[in-house]
Amino acid sequence: MFPHAGGLVSILLIMQLPVKISYRGLEKSDQIDNLVLDYAARLERFCDHINRCDVAIEQTNHTHQKGNPYRCRIDVTVARGHELVADERQKDNGTHQPLNKVIHDAFKTMERELRRVVDKQRRDVKTHADTRSPK
Repeated sequence: MFPHAGGLVSILLIMQLPVKISYRGLEKSDQIDNLVLDYAARLERFCDHINRCDVAIEQTNHTHQKGNPYRCRIDVTVARGHELVADERQKDNGTHQPLNKVIHDAFKTMERELRRVVDKQRRDVKTHADTRSPK
C-alpha cells in the first residue's frame, strides 16, 4: 500500500494484469480489494492483451443529498493504444451493499467495452450496410 495525494493506493498483480486500486473518501478494505481483484481477473477472459487496469473507489460527502454516493471508475489500457473508461456512480439509498453494486456495475460496463474493442480488432463487428434489402 502506498500513500497517494488523494488517498491510499494498492498495486497488485493478478495473473498478467497489474491492478492499481485507489481509495478516496473511504478506508482501504481487504474485502473490497479482493472483490475488485476477482472482477479484474474476469476481464482477462474477454481480452488477453490488457496492459493496465486502474480502479478508483470513491465516497463523496454531500450534505445536501441523502446518503453518501459511491463512485467506481475503471481505466483500462489495451494493446494497440485503446484506453477504455467505465465510470459508475450510485447513492446509498438503502440498497444492500451499495458499494459492491457500484463496483459490479462498473466492471460489467468495462466488460461490454472490452468486448466491443476486441470485436472491432477482430473485425467481427456486424455492419448494418450488409443487411439492407435492395430497393
